[in-house]
Amino acid sequence: MKRRTPPDRLSEPGAADTPPPRRHTLFWRMFANYFLLILIPVIVASVLAQVLVVRIIEKDAERFNQVVMNRFSEQTDAELQSLKTSMINILSTSRLRSVLLAPMSSSPESQLLPELLHSLREQLQQLESDELVEKAYYYFVHQDLMIDAETYTNKAYYFRSRYPLDLNRRHQLEAELSGKKMMDFMDSPDTVTASMSYPFNTAAPEVYLLVDVKRDKLEERIHIPESWVTGTAIVDDTAQMIARTGLTEQDRLALQQRIRTDGFASQFTISDKMGLSFMASGFNESWHYISMVDLGTLMKPVHITRLICWLFLLFFLIVGALASYYLSRRLYRPIREIKDGLKLHHAPNEEGRYEGNEFDVIKRYSQFIMTENKELYQMVNGMLPIVQEQFFTKILLGQYRDALSIEYYAKEIEFAYSHKAARTVLCISFHYERSFYDATSESAKIFLLTELKDKIHRLAPGMVWICQTRPDLMACVVQHDHIAEGYPERIAEQIRHVFLEYGVYYKATIGIGRTVHAIEELHQSYEHALAMLNYRGLHSTVEICGSLPSRELQQWDSFLSVQEVQRIHNQCKTREYDKLLQSVLDLLEEGKRKDAAAVQMKYLLADVLNTWIRAVESERNELNVPYYSGLFERMNRCMTWDELTQCFQDIHGFLFRKPASSSRSQQFMEILEYIHEHYDQELSIEHFAGMMNMSIGHFSRTFKEEVGEKYVEYIAKYRLMKAKQFLLETDLKIDEIAEKVGYWGRNSLIRAFRRYEGITPAKYRSSHQ
Repeated sequence: MKRRTPPDRLSEPGAADTPPPRRHTLFWRMFANYFLLILIPVIVASVLAQVLVVRIIEKDAERFNQVVMNRFSEQTDAELQSLKTSMINILSTSRLRSVLLAPMSSSPESQLLPELLHSLREQLQQLESDELVEKAYYYFVHQDLMIDAETYTNKAYYFRSRYPLDLNRRHQLEAELSGKKMMDFMDSPDTVTASMSYPFNTAAPEVYLLVDVKRDKLEERIHIPESWVTGTAIVDDTAQMIARTGLTEQDRLALQQRIRTDGFASQFTISDKMGLSFMASGFNESWHYISMVDLGTLMKPVHITRLICWLFLLFFLIVGALASYYLSRRLYRPIREIKDGLKLHHAPNEEGRYEGNEFDVIKRYSQFIMTENKELYQMVNGMLPIVQEQFFTKILLGQYRDALSIEYYAKEIEFAYSHKAARTVLCISFHYERSFYDATSESAKIFLLTELKDKIHRLAPGMVWICQTRPDLMACVVQHDHIAEGYPERIAEQIRHVFLEYGVYYKATIGIGRTVHAIEELHQSYEHALAMLNYRGLHSTVEICGSLPSRELQQWDSFLSVQEVQRIHNQCKTREYDKLLQSVLDLLEEGKRKDAAAVQMKYLLADVLNTWIRAVESERNELNVPYYSGLFERMNRCMTWDELTQCFQDIHGFLFRKPASSSRSQQFMEILEYIHEHYDQELSIEHFAGMMNMSIGHFSRTFKEEVGEKYVEYIAKYRLMKAKQFLLETDLKIDEIAEKVGYWGRNSLIRAFRRYEGITPAKYRSSHQ
């Protein structure tokens, strides 16, 4: 890119005496033309040689290397995918959710059901049988518990004795175990660890399955025995190496630096003798297989052919340069004499201002001016409406109250106005319909609001200014004649009809301020229009509050008396919920009869709603702040008496709903019937708690109240009852009976028998036979 000379240096004395650089004169242009004319056949020949010989050899070498990369990457992907599938199958078939929900105490042995832990260890043993797996274990996030194939214990003992880690490495491991993981690899100086979270589709997992991969086995899988391959590695998008073989520490650092700088390319060189070949992993989209190639061995024929081409080209460069220089010098001599003669006809500050010959200077300079002016014009035109609206907003808010400062700023932003004119501010407070607000994107809301502003502008072109002082407040300034009586009211009525067309999106109130005759007084009209909004009633969705209010503000008491608050609390305690609703309906009916203002009515109703909520909190000991806040928001969005009535009926129905105690016993009877029919399947407490819309703890407590036993003990005793029948009435083996009654193996059934019967199933069968 050519560097432009700064304008202040162009007019310096002596600038005309400085000759333009020789490399930009017509002489060098002619030299370049002759030079290219001579070199075109040579360049074409070199290019053909590169395409027909060099590229063919390079492509063959790259293709062969690609075939080798494909073979070992597919093999490695298949084994890693098999390991991932095994981890998913283990987590899917495990009963980790039951372990997580098991009652907790001071030690793991007394906390969890032994049969669940035994089954988990058996699964981990099966996983460790994989050739790539060195060790597999479970890490519980919210419990002080670790489980591996041999034992289960707390985290401190496990990382101190079973799986020794220093404190820094343990903190690093625990810091990395956060968020959803689907076989993410965590690298360390000693091991490569694959992690998978459970439950799968949650950002806050409760258990992680960690598998230490045998580094030597993984390196053996990615090793390429070809002579030109000096090393291989698996690298993720962050340049972190999952595994490597044959790479020195210097190679590893250089490789990571190049990936962070240039990303992953199909192939590029690190040095003159070494190259890299990348291949995306089919197992993990963020992985790439990389092989470091000895280019000297792989590309030796290419280097020889390329050297010959470069020598051929260099020879003709020297010959062509000498011939071009001789021809250009002979042709440029008369042109230079003409150019020197024309210097006297130019102003001193024009000579040498720009680089290149005269034609280039004029063409470049004119194009530059046209481009700069066009961009600046477009930028200013695009920003002017925004700047003008901000300026006008500051006038309405009273930040500019001096006529001279307003006039000065208006000239800077090309804001034309008449200083002395009658103007009236209309404040439009609008609210979105809730259904529209929740289901519509921000872009759609902006487009709809822009369309609304455009329609208001067209009511009186050139006579209406609009700006938005708050997200829910729009100020509309109407300019009119001094003798035009009622003109602001007519504009307000037209705006009202515009908002009625958009009734499915907005509800609005239009406040009319008093008329002022100077632009610096507009803030007074704006403040008056804001005050008029407080006179809004509740009889229509779009209402106009004139400068002379037709509604007097009643002397309402905006707070409930102590007696009223105590009455509400007493009615809640005696379950007289209908009287609570009726008192609010009576209050609304009184306000409607007196035509009360919306703002005063909502102040009083807000105090009523607050008293209701405090009464419910004290009775149920439940606090749902987000929901209660939404109740106040819904009440404030109500624009009519009917909406307020419906709002409080809905709120009353939620806060003071009567519990259906009779149906709860029936529901628990159905749950017991389901347990009796499906005792051989997994019976998750989460499923039944979700069916009854209860938390797990609440369901467990309610189950014991209704049935008389804990949920876990009831299921265990019912299964043992069925197991006894099989033991006495059939000749089935212990393993078969355990499977039929819902246990994972004979050991689980034996432990349950010992816990509840005091003997083993075999002794029970022999003693009763």
